[in-house]
Amino acid sequence: MFRETCNVQSYKKMHKAKQNPDAPTLADIKAARKRIKPYILKTPLMRSETLSRELDTNVYLKLEILQKTGAFKVRGAFNKALSLPRTMQKCGLVAVSGGNHGQAVAFAATALGRRSRIFMPETTPPNYLNATRGYGAEVILGSSIADSFRQMEAYHDQDWVALHPFDDFDIIAGQGTLGLEVHEQLPEVSDVFISIGGGGLIGGSSIALKALNKKTRIWGVETEGANCMAEALKAGKVVQMPSMTSIAVTLGPPAASERTFSLAQKYLEGVTVVPDSEAFAALQFLLERSKVLVEPAGSCTLAALRRQRKNFTKKSHVVLVLCGGNVSLADVCRWRTQFGT
Repeated sequence: MFRETCNVQSYKKMHKAKQNPDAPTLADIKAARKRIKPYILKTPLMRSETLSRELDTNVYLKLEILQKTGAFKVRGAFNKALSLPRTMQKCGLVAVSGGNHGQAVAFAATALGRRSRIFMPETTPPNYLNATRGYGAEVILGSSIADSFRQMEAYHDQDWVALHPFDDFDIIAGQGTLGLEVHEQLPEVSDVFISIGGGGLIGGSSIALKALNKKTRIWGVETEGANCMAEALKAGKVVQMPSMTSIAVTLGPPAASERTFSLAQKYLEGVTVVPDSEAFAALQFLLERSKVLVEPAGSCTLAALRRQRKNFTKKSHVVLVLCGGNVSLADVCRWRTQFGT
């Protein structure tokens, strides 16, 4: 009975035809915003007087930590789910995730009345596992992220649709809606710092921001041990990372995709790679001075801005995208001991 309402084979043919290096346009991103508007929040953009004084420029925080599920990922998850053809509207949603993507897919599936099944490595922090289950997903643990991807392979011929965390046209278009918001909230924006996991958020946001103002500069950020895009740009091709060693667990795919790598080559000023110690120092600063708790995957943007401060003037308007806030108190305490701050 379920198979009659979930035409997997016809979707696979359509999806295969659509899987190419093409990236969404500004029109696609605007259409995504209209599609997902009932399900997500327009998150605040706040000027930081403290950081503006410290860095002698104008600094703003894009508080995507206040997004539903605590991270930007719901933008892409909803856009993908809502872009499926009518024959696929009853299909379950399946994904591989080490954290925020799984929560987003689970939340979107439940909100749309669908099932969800998320494959996660057994090293996933408990707060991510608990939240993903809390949003309604069945969580299946694997020995590693690679093992989780292998487990998901079995679902390709069943009544499930896989949502890739970043290498997907509709996912990138959904993530790009954040770029639209930044421009609308701060039309004079000159620079935007965005962290990179697989590159979907920075890719989609760059498309939107550059289309609206080609002079806006986009600065990518990674942490040491989770720097697949920096290595790819250095090598001139997609690079497979041997392992992920950074505390910024949500920045840890083994490689970017050809699509997101191409977008990074086209749009980014470069990628600043910061050590975990600086990402945590920025996390602690933001918690104490701005009263926001941010993942290292988001706080690293402040660490990168501090390293790049010579590139900005009193007339610059610099936005730090705080992309997620799903971090446990236990992790914060452990990192504080580890880095001695």
